[in-house]
Amino acid sequence: MGKAVNISHTPIPDLVVVEATPHIDNRGAFARLYCERELACIIGPRRIVQINHSRTAAIGAVRGLHYQLPPHAEMKLVRCLKGRVWDVAVDLRHDSPTFLHWHAEELTPANSRMMVIPEGFAHGFQVLEPESELLYLHTAFYAPEAEGGLRHDDPSLGINWPRAVTDLSARDGSHPLIDLKFFGIRL
Repeated sequence: MGKAVNISHTPIPDLVVVEATPHIDNRGAFARLYCERELACIIGPRRIVQINHSRTAAIGAVRGLHYQLPPHAEMKLVRCLKGRVWDVAVDLRHDSPTFLHWHAEELTPANSRMMVIPEGFAHGFQVLEPESELLYLHTAFYAPEAEGGLRHDDPSLGINWPRAVTDLSARDGSHPLIDLKFFGIRL
């Protein structure tokens, strides 16, 4: 079948997009969603320890922007199984030249893209088609005491969501705005 994945770098260091190469014939299609050997250059010594699935009903709904703090920080590999989403990653690494920059990719089953979001990033998405479903592969177990979140509408981020936000959990709407002084940034 040849090379099964194509790895593309984004403008943010260490944030990559992996595109599967499906095998298509008269029966349909087959694509490898994850292969440790093919992604070793990205995954390194990490292990996938948890796999989650989400389904979001309404167009315009936003989930996120979520992260886990060290020592429970995690790499997430995110793929859309059904529908269409606008997937966003925000660089929260204080020493990064792209600190507080964001990058988004449209994920669909047809484009076979997977966003690989390393430790030190927040992640969220907006639903562009009803009943969209995502599959998440995680390199750390969920630790509620280490979770954090950013507001989708934080002016420090300036994320241009493609649709009006129509649905947001109470938790996601209650995250505080970013305090740049906390990060040692003077206004």
